Amino acid sequence: MKKTRYILLFAFCLLSLLMMAQQETLVYLEHCDFLSFDEEQHPDAQLLKGNVQFRHEDALMFCDSAYFYEKSNSLDAFGNIRFVQGDTLFGYGDVLYYDGNTKFARLRNHVKLVHINTILTTEQLNYDRKQDLAYYFTGGTIEDEVNTLTSTWGQYTPPNKQAVFKTNVRLTNENFTLTADTLKYNTESNIADLVGPTEIVYQGETTIFSTLGWYNTKTEESKLLQDAKIVHTEGKTLTGDTIFYNKAIGYGRVVNNMVMTDSVRKLTLTGNYGEMYEDGKRGYATDSALFTDWSSEDYIYMHADSLFTEEVPYRIYSLIERDSVLIDSILTYQTPDTLWQDTTYQQARAFYGVRVFKSDMQAVCDSLVYNFRDSVVMLFGKPICWNNDNQVSADLINIYMKDSTVDYAHGIGAAIAIKQESFTQFDQLSGKEIFAYIRDGEMKQIDVNGNAETVFYPREDDGSIIGVNKTQSSYVKIYLEDQKIHHIVFTAATSGNMYPLDSISPGDQRLGNFFWAEQERPMVPGDVFARPQRANRPKTEGLSAIDNEKKDATEEPTTNKRRNRRNNRNNNNKKQ
Repeated sequence: MKKTRYILLFAFCLLSLLMMAQQETLVYLEHCDFLSFDEEQHPDAQLLKGNVQFRHEDALMFCDSAYFYEKSNSLDAFGNIRFVQGDTLFGYGDVLYYDGNTKFARLRNHVKLVHINTILTTEQLNYDRKQDLAYYFTGGTIEDEVNTLTSTWGQYTPPNKQAVFKTNVRLTNENFTLTADTLKYNTESNIADLVGPTEIVYQGETTIFSTLGWYNTKTEESKLLQDAKIVHTEGKTLTGDTIFYNKAIGYGRVVNNMVMTDSVRKLTLTGNYGEMYEDGKRGYATDSALFTDWSSEDYIYMHADSLFTEEVPYRIYSLIERDSVLIDSILTYQTPDTLWQDTTYQQARAFYGVRVFKSDMQAVCDSLVYNFRDSVVMLFGKPICWNNDNQVSADLINIYMKDSTVDYAHGIGAAIAIKQESFTQFDQLSGKEIFAYIRDGEMKQIDVNGNAETVFYPREDDGSIIGVNKTQSSYVKIYLEDQKIHHIVFTAATSGNMYPLDSISPGDQRLGNFFWAEQERPMVPGDVFARPQRANRPKTEGLSAIDNEKKDATEEPTTNKRRNRRNNRNNNNKKQ
């Protein structure tokens, strides 16, 4: 019985506390110049005029005139409305309807709500003091120190400075304009939460799209999580599942399904992780990275563990006029009137497991550099190139492009060109360096310089093999037609022999640095992602030109000499 009394007493106390918590506080009339009553028109109201002032808890309300309904604890106020709550929230308007029991205020006509550095303007505003929540529904504007936001519907919560906007949302500041259907925004952090299709436009520069994420409008940092896309006016586009983007420094980092596209240069860089700078100076991709050059109908596909695109600065010289005579300024670089011009060119780099596919050329190597300035592809680390039935390998291979097609390949150090004649028979050319010229997608000429050795199988007119021809000379030129040897030019001091097939062992039919790596060759674009085991190369002795080539690449005058040597070689070939 005693236990039951305690339970009842506890329940009564709890009920009393709940009733006290729900007890409604009164609205007090603190001042007015005139007070009157109108029992016929307003039987329950006090008619107040002149400097009217009300108080409800920590809120003060001022107006020119009002109807005060003391029994219902409410009021209707008119003219020069001023609503003050604490020392941070101020409301203004022409009309105020306030219910003290529900703590609900309705401000109408020329409404303005000021909270610290945030200003909300609208024609109709409701303010729930219990929830500390203000909202409008016929169009309004919220301004802070950084941005101006407009929408058809919006709400603002003073305690956490959080705003929500819906329908025709527009955020503007001095740098950009944001439009959306729905947006959350914090006036203290100036961070906009993207919760629907959103477009951010930097006039004449960049456009950002996303349906989920956040954007710091002060620092211009963002995290874009869904349907993310960044478009630059210079033709660069970045997409991905997740993009971390800093517009202030033009930097983007992408996680999963990254696609970087340059529609001007017609290049695409993809991967599952990457970084880029919108000025075009740097780009990076890894994890299923793929570089695609679609500047011509014959696309180039390149895969590696890591791919980079970058802008490389360099200086060029030009002719200057001195005493009405044009002088090569490189000869007078110490004089103050020498003209140098700083410029840049685009470059792509690939590292580890590089594989390239093009319809007229395929390649594999450990690392690669693609110089867009000279249209040169430099292959390092056991490079191999293929064209039709021809395989070219060396310590270093440079591929020279012309009008988006392969012009010729230059193999340097332990160079060897191989063409398969049958399952076991291969034409072979080896030397210190090889030049392989390609026309209309087919290899037309091969030049071998330095310790040139050949093994080839001459044929009768009916196609039958005569024997095996082995030669040694300082250089060899081989001309091909329809992918077959047409004729060969040797130096005068050439030694060699023709052997019948049955009198030479299979081992003697191979040059010292022979190896066949058909299993490594990408046959279709998708093969660039394959991981075949690399073929073992036989060890070779002798001078390698690769060290000299690396030295050339670090010296600008030598680079010019190398380019001149290339031009001279092309001119000589045209004369033949």
